[in-house]
Amino acid sequence: MHGWWVLYSTRLTRIHRTKFIQMAQREHAEDPIWWSIKNSTDFDVHRRTVVLFHTNTSSLEGQHNPMIWIDNTGSVWPELRDALEHYDPKRIALNIDRDIAFGAGLHVGELAVLQEELGERWMSRTVNEPMLAVEYVATRVDAQLPYYRKMQEIVWALIEEGFSHETVTPGKTTTEDLEWWFREKMQTLNVTTWNQPRISVIVEDPMTPGWKGTKSVIQEGDLLHIDFGITAMGLNTDTQHMAYVLRTDGPNPETDAPHSLKEGLRKSNRMQDVLLENMKAGLTGNEVLRKCMDQIKSEGIEGHFYAHPIGDWGHDAGAVIGFVNLPAEVPVLGELPILPNTYYSIELHAYHFIPEMNQTLRFRQEEDAYWVAETGKWKFFRGRQEKFHLIDARKKAFAPLVIQKVD
Repeated sequence: MHGWWVLYSTRLTRIHRTKFIQMAQREHAEDPIWWSIKNSTDFDVHRRTVVLFHTNTSSLEGQHNPMIWIDNTGSVWPELRDALEHYDPKRIALNIDRDIAFGAGLHVGELAVLQEELGERWMSRTVNEPMLAVEYVATRVDAQLPYYRKMQEIVWALIEEGFSHETVTPGKTTTEDLEWWFREKMQTLNVTTWNQPRISVIVEDPMTPGWKGTKSVIQEGDLLHIDFGITAMGLNTDTQHMAYVLRTDGPNPETDAPHSLKEGLRKSNRMQDVLLENMKAGLTGNEVLRKCMDQIKSEGIEGHFYAHPIGDWGHDAGAVIGFVNLPAEVPVLGELPILPNTYYSIELHAYHFIPEMNQTLRFRQEEDAYWVAETGKWKFFRGRQEKFHLIDARKKAFAPLVIQKVD
């Protein structure tokens, strides 16, 4: 990634009027943006690693970019001072922001060492520019798109198999059993997770956060929900789907989910439309949130939005659009601008009353979307869930018999 970073950091430093970006970090105490900068074959931070990016202009044109020192003897400091003397930058960006994690990666111990080794002359020229880190980490490149689509295919295939008669036996399988099935299946596919699979039976329970699973035996008539993401090739996904367990007994066995549940899903689908329509690059997360909340209110829909960037991290750098506990406005992260050329997890829920249960349920959905430069709009990588995954125990009872020949 060094080549891309050099090109992009040069553009960013010019936008933010900063000539140098300096990182100082120790092994086991890495700056968060290191994981976005380093090449895939690089080890993690060795000893003390000091990284200095520059604009590749003036007296440093053609020099190594970034300039990297790996040291545990202290020899890095006179060499770093020599580089600063040679170039004489007026502004040096350090990751010292107090609010934005991706712009706050310089540990307090490293800051103290910098102050001691560089002295007042150079430390007086340091500046806090958190958007340098945010924009770099958040920005996706075109070559990542086909790989991320393949990851989405894996996610959907996992959910379709997990939420099926092949995996779930009503009255026997528990939500925890199903969570472990997903973990073991991911291992066989050589992917890992940043967001452990959490499966719940959706009931009217405002005290239970949406991100927690339940410890339930899955029964016919249950509405199931999963929230999980996979990690592969330095990228992360985040997905939430729902499934319905068909009732197979009684005078009226089901072949589809009840209409009332479908109406709840329709509402959450409509909220997805509203969010994608209002996500304009340059608007802040809070501005988009207010527009969306006003629009769904005018359409008679009650719900919450809590979308976030995704990519190098599950909760990636950039503007958030609501939080579960902050449905109207989010300080700091909600005031950041929506950036183009990024990926977002379109995460939300709609409320809908289910007369058969006499409960108001949250229809929780999440799909990942990407920025389309040609249209200036967002598009789902693999579409979205518009129908429930159906678990039909009758299919297991009539599974075809396979006879193996014995030689």
